Amino acid sequence: MRLKRVPASEWQWQRTQGADTTRQDAVRAVIQAVRVEGDAAVRRFTAKYDGVAGATNPDFSLRVSPDAMAAAYAALAPAIREALERAADRIRNFHALQKRSDITRTGTDGERLGLVWRPLQRVGVYAPGGRAAYPSTVLMNVIPAQVAGVPEIVLVSPPQSDTGLPHPLVLAAAHLLGVDEVYRMGGAQAVAALAYGTESIRKVDKIVGPGNAYVAHAKRWVSGDVGIDNIAGPSEVFIVADETANPAYVAADMLAQAEHDPDAGAVCVTTHEPLADALDKALAQQLAALPRRDVAAASLEAWGAVVVAKSMDEALAVVNRAAPEHVELLVAQPDRWLARVHTAGAVFLGSHTPEPVGDYYAGTNHVLPTFGTARFASGLGVDDFVRRMSWVEYTPAALRAHAADIRALAEAEGLQAHAAAVAIREQEEEGP
Repeated sequence: MRLKRVPASEWQWQRTQGADTTRQDAVRAVIQAVRVEGDAAVRRFTAKYDGVAGATNPDFSLRVSPDAMAAAYAALAPAIREALERAADRIRNFHALQKRSDITRTGTDGERLGLVWRPLQRVGVYAPGGRAAYPSTVLMNVIPAQVAGVPEIVLVSPPQSDTGLPHPLVLAAAHLLGVDEVYRMGGAQAVAALAYGTESIRKVDKIVGPGNAYVAHAKRWVSGDVGIDNIAGPSEVFIVADETANPAYVAADMLAQAEHDPDAGAVCVTTHEPLADALDKALAQQLAALPRRDVAAASLEAWGAVVVAKSMDEALAVVNRAAPEHVELLVAQPDRWLARVHTAGAVFLGSHTPEPVGDYYAGTNHVLPTFGTARFASGLGVDDFVRRMSWVEYTPAALRAHAADIRALAEAEGLQAHAAAVAIREQEEEGP
């Protein structure tokens, strides 16, 4: 195949979260139904959209039993079980480094100020189950919440039509992490149940985790009533490659993104134009052997490209304008250029650091900003599951020292009661 080839000076990366009124209307109707009807609506949509026979029966339990999760874990092949366990340990160890410390400061007049961190009390995690199963997503969303100290973590995932349960890999990952509140529900109905509660599930404080377009629209709709992490879009990677890059590596890493979804994006930004011809050949060869080649080919046709830059400065300017989810630096001395990448979800340095190491095993989080939102957003981490709370303590002496300034500012804003709340304490201190 031949990728689109564009000079860096002409390149524009136009991926936006455009309005989809048809989906928005459908999501709005689902959310409203769940708010009014509760479990009955969730069961109805589970039968309709997930094809689960018997889901509309009032005796159909939406909650997955601990026995089902334990059985899924026990049925894992030993190699997969051990890989999940090791990955979980690595993710937990890295995220433990992100924990915040409380702050206390004593001012010059004896006043004390502080900042304390408190975990959210109840978090909902959405684990997708559409084109593929993602136990890694369970690890990436649940572990930071556990490290943060969230006491109640709820997992929802769409059921498979044949078993009526979420994918066994998802259930196994939940069992591994000790998540015992798991529900077989997906789509907008699951988001609504998490946000507003039903007879079976209590509402949560925040919803995290990726899903399809309906899940994304639903998260946007309930945002404000509950917290959300972000609106996830299709996966994307920008690979910056110079003359030292191996075309086979570049092709493999582009296909690793392209196989996700027809809307996934894979772009090579190179300072070495001969790489483009070699890349076309490598892609054609590897694509022919790929089981998901139809998905990957559609992705590369729509969103794949080779952007030819005159210099590394120009190449990195392309990256920073696009603010992609993943950036790979397949260049000589990648450490040298890391400081020049300002807007990306995550950066992978060197020819032996393909993006999948971050997806599964390195320990960093793979829930990252997409659609250019890395301009202002970060990947999921422990901070997403805590909130900060300030506190203040004044002594009588400190209040006397600051009272005049506080009263002056309050009176300037026309808030006399604010000023009086300070003045009454001054009078008490002065006595009759």
